[in-house]
Amino acid sequence: MTLTVAPPPVAPAAAQEKAPPHGRGGRWPLLPLIATVLLVAVPADDTSPWTVAGVPAADLLSGVAVLVCAGCLLFLRRRPLSPAAAVVLGLPAVGLALATVTATDPVAALPGFVRYLQVFVLVPAAVLLLVRDAAGFRAVAGALVLLAVVQGATGVHQYVTGTGASYMGEEIRAVGTFGPSDVMGMATVVGYGLVAAVAYALRTPAGTPRRLRPWAPATAALLLVPLTLSFSRGAWIATAAGVLAVIALTGLRQAARALAVLGAAGVVLVGGFGVGSEMISQRLTSITEVTSAPDRSVNDRYAMWAAAAGMWRERPATGVGLKGFPAHRDGHASIGLSAGSDTAGAGQEFRKQPLLSPHNMYLLVLGEQGLIGFTALVGSWAALLVGGVRRLVLARARGAAAVDCGLAAVGLMTWQTVDFLYADIGGPSTVLTGIVLGLAAWWALAEPERTTDA
Repeated sequence: MTLTVAPPPVAPAAAQEKAPPHGRGGRWPLLPLIATVLLVAVPADDTSPWTVAGVPAADLLSGVAVLVCAGCLLFLRRRPLSPAAAVVLGLPAVGLALATVTATDPVAALPGFVRYLQVFVLVPAAVLLLVRDAAGFRAVAGALVLLAVVQGATGVHQYVTGTGASYMGEEIRAVGTFGPSDVMGMATVVGYGLVAAVAYALRTPAGTPRRLRPWAPATAALLLVPLTLSFSRGAWIATAAGVLAVIALTGLRQAARALAVLGAAGVVLVGGFGVGSEMISQRLTSITEVTSAPDRSVNDRYAMWAAAAGMWRERPATGVGLKGFPAHRDGHASIGLSAGSDTAGAGQEFRKQPLLSPHNMYLLVLGEQGLIGFTALVGSWAALLVGGVRRLVLARARGAAAVDCGLAAVGLMTWQTVDFLYADIGGPSTVLTGIVLGLAAWWALAEPERTTDA
């Protein structure tokens, strides 16, 4: 005779939504996280009153969030990181420390160690510990969407009024409040918001009032406009990957409907209204122009990728050290590398922007941290992505209430890992990378009961 054990009953979604709203400490610990996200919209130049000793307001608030997290652990006796979470989030710190002490100039590498520790270890851990339930996750993700709407509206205004960054001789490139020196900033923010909005559009949380349900799909459709006008090829590819991941994980029937809606939106956006159609076509074509006639930026990017690979071959185990790419670039780059990229517009005079990174996070980590640091850091990201997909599949099978959070977490993590093929950290929006990794960690690594709404 075969004995079978029935799985524990799963509470209906509506019942889970009505569970007690939060545990010890209330919702206030989330405020520094939400403020960190929203203050990314504040201009971060040295003349801004929001910048203290060269540190932008959002980065300062991320430090406050880490301190609040430490206070909750010490005084509110909240549960610390699980062993699995401690390994996944803490392992990159080992590679960072090794790359710092073995750098050709350890003192110069120290600021890089602090920055990497903030973005890839401390802020994600703080998000994981401060977000107590699905409602908290939605609050932080909602702040990302709100930031995307503000930045996107600013970018569209720049395109329409000709006050954006310079692009092909016209000041029309949508850059939001980030300026021409950080053309990826607005595209990054809008990409995050669009992916999160698509997740909530496809799986609206139970209990959402009927009058609010259309806002998620409408917001996702509207955010396509500033994303397009950013003329950022990497952000386009990353957003497409993130959205496709979300759609694929919702189920075949919903995926077919969503793809049809996205296709129609693209036709209306470019074909119907003609939003930058000629320039967009040229920008898309340049992605594949590797050997025929690539533009200057593509040539420079491949030259810097080769330089980063050369640094790794020189010191394969530990790399040249954090912040070491600029100092070793010329010794490994080809003579075809230009002195820098031209930036202008959006209230800034013409200036030459130095090329201080390879614009590929994986190659940057490999060149500066070697194989040891690369394995630790990229292995951590892979664990978050794989763990998130696994939990999402289980949550869908069990009818869990927080599937929308899982879709957002996996979509955002997919966006980040794909975007790192064309970009690296740097600029005011960098702190959002830590927030996104923290949301992915909460979904992938939190205790099972904490991924409900209780």
